[in-house]
Amino acid sequence: MGLLRNMLAGVAGLAAWQASTAGAETVTVAAYSGIFQDHYTKAVIDPFMEANPDITVEFYGMANSAQMLGTLRAQKASPQVDVVIMDVSVAKAASDEGLLDPVDESVSSHVADLYPAARHEGVAGVGVTFDNLVLLHNTEQVPEAPDSWTALWNEQYAGKIAIPAVPDIQGITFTIILNHMEGGEDYLQSVDAGIEKLAELAPLVQTWDPHPDVYAPVVSGQLAMAIGWNARAQVYSEESGGRLGVVLPKEGSGFQINTINLVKNAPSSEAAKRFIDYALSPEAQRAFTEAMFYAPTNSKAEVPSAVADRTAAGSMDRMIDIDWIEVAKIRDAVTEQWRRRVIPLSR
Repeated sequence: MGLLRNMLAGVAGLAAWQASTAGAETVTVAAYSGIFQDHYTKAVIDPFMEANPDITVEFYGMANSAQMLGTLRAQKASPQVDVVIMDVSVAKAASDEGLLDPVDESVSSHVADLYPAARHEGVAGVGVTFDNLVLLHNTEQVPEAPDSWTALWNEQYAGKIAIPAVPDIQGITFTIILNHMEGGEDYLQSVDAGIEKLAELAPLVQTWDPHPDVYAPVVSGQLAMAIGWNARAQVYSEESGGRLGVVLPKEGSGFQINTINLVKNAPSSEAAKRFIDYALSPEAQRAFTEAMFYAPTNSKAEVPSAVADRTAAGSMDRMIDIDWIEVAKIRDAVTEQWRRRVIPLSR
């Protein structure tokens, strides 16, 4: 009898397990690898799966938005990715090519609470994080934090400067900032003033393509100064014990917007919508801001002031207005100017 009871219990347990997993779905999220993946998994994905045991989220880490777009194009006939987090200008290209479905109020009620900058005409997805460009410095080599982008032109640091070049969006953003700083005309008409300033900086630059990223060489002292994204810089500043200094220069900076997107004909579309809804919620937005200093896109996300002050949200008045959808149209032309007038002047 004991054996029979155990067998029946085992069968009942198996039946219960099968019932609990019968409706389980896997949502594949493609987004940035490295520390973004680590922090996003802990702050957003793990809590979502805990609250939704019928859904498993797999993170597919990729190097950049361009690689994500290439993957979506390659998988167009049979998508393997459900959700993609990518730069807004690349998301516009993916939208134009019919690779994405709209993320609107029918997908998430939180869309109504997003800041206006999180929604762009012609982009299927919506903003999920805000970030901004900052000046990085090794606090041992540059102990007094510079307050201006012009610190990069100090010949004392010749050969110890890194600027991620175009087509990297950091290079595009920096060009627009310099064009504004130098009194140039509308950047959509001309970035000549910014290009000329970059040409003056070129002989001091050690690399236009820092590896493994721009942050580690500054921390190690291989570089004295560089430019980078605030969110990652804030994390590395803490992890390095302050060896990486982070400055928002007085001339201002520019927003970078990551969008969250629903892949067209995704294999787990309904479950993917549930994940997107959670990712845009005030609690998820707050959690990721606290974890990695990206500014939230949901206006109802209540972030502690000590954290908000270290994000773009704490310096909105110093953000240069950049229309990334329009910038996408001039990106190739700006890249060509870098190749002809800036990079050839390097050391």
